[in-house]
Amino acid sequence: MIDIGLSKMALIGVVALIVIGPEKLPRVARTVGALLGKAQRYVADVKSEVNRSMELDELKKMKDTVENAARDVEQSIQTSASEFEKDLAQASGTASADLHDPFAVVPAYRHPGKNWRLKKGAMPQWYKARSGVRTKALSGAARVARYRPQKFH
Repeated sequence: MIDIGLSKMALIGVVALIVIGPEKLPRVARTVGALLGKAQRYVADVKSEVNRSMELDELKKMKDTVENAARDVEQSIQTSASEFEKDLAQASGTASADLHDPFAVVPAYRHPGKNWRLKKGAMPQWYKARSGVRTKALSGAARVARYRPQKFH
């Protein structure tokens, strides 16, 4: 930033003390410090934005190179696939158009018949009833009513 030595700082301080006066000097110093802090934060924000934009440019370049490489690989795969289809057609004596029959039978959708909401436990219901296993959830009020002591008359 600005290189100011200790002697220059002392000279500026003495001049500021004489010009401004000892009463207003702390307030002015506080204001100057706040403005310097804002300026430093602004410079740091600008630096970070510049760095971010440089990284973004690098990422865009990298993305372009990866996309070009993927396009080249896709093109080479397509050429090798077409060569393979030609070789296969020549070997089997059929045209490659017969491989892609537009009237091919596609199986119809059939629902699997599962009911995922239905819980299937391995323990039989009669055993749960005998041993006192809870099979249904109770609300708080129902639980209080169930376990409330009964009055005997």
